[in-house]
Amino acid sequence: TIRIPFLSSHHATIAKNAIEVDGELQPHAVKRALTVEEDVLVATFTTLTIRLARLVLNAYLENVDLVVRTLQEFGDEASYS
Repeated sequence: TIRIPFLSSHHATIAKNAIEVDGELQPHAVKRALTVEEDVLVATFTTLTIRLARLVLNAYLENVDLVVRTLQEFGDEASYS
């Protein structure tokens, strides 16, 4: 489980919605659950191997980084529908 704090619950929800659109490439080997707890995005992963866990976590953190940079660029104008 990894917990990533955001500036607001709104931003955490935007991140969750943006990231969960893309499913896992190996759904038989990777399970992912995303939730928002107040202003924190919580991701829980279950994988078959340690190597796969590392790959999945790296990809997830790259996605989070992209969302964070986008939120920084658009700030309060960012929204979801």
